[in-house]
Amino acid sequence: MPTTGTTTTAERAVRISGGRRLVGTATVQGSKNIALHLYAAAILADEPLTLLGAPEILDTAVVADILHRTGTRATVTGDEFATRPADSYFPVVPDDLGRRIRTTAVMGGALLARTGKVTFPTPGGDAFCARYIDRHLAAMEAAGAEVEVNRGRVRARFTGNRLPFITDAETHSWGPSLGATVTAMLLAARTPGTSAILNPSVEPEVTHTAALLSQAGVGIEWRGRTALNVTGTDRIRGGVFTVPPDRLEAATLALAAAVTGGTVHLDGFPPAAFPDGLVSVFADAGIQLDPLDGGTAISASAGPRPVQMATGPHPGFPTDVQPQLTAFLTQAEGVSRIEERIYVQRDTHLPALAAFGATVNASGSAITVRGRSALKAAEVVGEDIRAATALVIAALAAEGTSTIRGTYHLRRGYGSLLPKLAALGADLTTDQE
Repeated sequence: MPTTGTTTTAERAVRISGGRRLVGTATVQGSKNIALHLYAAAILADEPLTLLGAPEILDTAVVADILHRTGTRATVTGDEFATRPADSYFPVVPDDLGRRIRTTAVMGGALLARTGKVTFPTPGGDAFCARYIDRHLAAMEAAGAEVEVNRGRVRARFTGNRLPFITDAETHSWGPSLGATVTAMLLAARTPGTSAILNPSVEPEVTHTAALLSQAGVGIEWRGRTALNVTGTDRIRGGVFTVPPDRLEAATLALAAAVTGGTVHLDGFPPAAFPDGLVSVFADAGIQLDPLDGGTAISASAGPRPVQMATGPHPGFPTDVQPQLTAFLTQAEGVSRIEERIYVQRDTHLPALAAFGATVNASGSAITVRGRSALKAAEVVGEDIRAATALVIAALAAEGTSTIRGTYHLRRGYGSLLPKLAALGADLTTDQE
């Protein structure tokens, strides 16, 4: 079933004066997307659990509130996200919170696994496309739950004994569902016996959640890309687990440096931490990723160059870097073509890029960029996390001072991207709240 998020744009604005080279060292935050799935897994823990390196973003605060209001005691101190199991659970995800994040169905799966019942709203988060949760609901039904969907809310309940189950994470349009794979894992983690997830996603969000569950005593057995076997347990341990650095923020910082002709060192984030598909496309576009002191040195002396590429599942080029890459390619001499293969359409950033003077258009799932465009300052609104980030990259390359609204979305995904860019030399200011 599809869902769409709502956009909040009545927020402070950022003003960026372009033409400044970015130079220096930056540290990459903990992964937003991985952390959101680990937060859901924390609901299953029967002991205190601490996640180190949690990103200091709005979505972290929203999830901590969801955990608090459904029973799990969650505290956020800097980049530490700590949980303790509840004395009792209230397995109802509040509408006002559940509609603000993408992983609501995963949270619902965790609460269902933990308590045997759950009510949650259809997800929110970014509004660039419909959000389908059919595979999540199929996993719940495969696990033996009765599922009812009515007026944008899902109710699920186990009415009999839980038995091992088999579910398929494959979708009809873009391959294995990342979120549904995690939902199925969480359900299987508290189901006696060994359950099987066919055609599982192998995105880092999945593999790191699997690693956390394995550390906690859940049996995890990968059978290549064809199946993931999960052997449940009646006690899931706590402990300490580290959220890995955010490959999407690292890629964003790299593109920001490259579009300005700068040189930036990503401290503690080596080239091997980037997906292979991204490394290949960056090389084609003239962006160099060189190892330096355990991190990556970013430069673009040979770029920007036009590319012909497609997004894809891990280890392909991440869809969540596509809008930022599109902004970068406006500065490449020639025609670039991007095929979006994860979502049917992802082009909410194009009208705003056109306002800067970019020649960009979409036809179905394909985006064409004709460059090099002489970008001029514009006043624009970011409609989702990555679209807003693409506009920041365009503003860094544009002549004059641009105003970008919709920074609420930036704060949902990036804890300190703007301060990092300022520290690297970007000329930017932000309205006070």
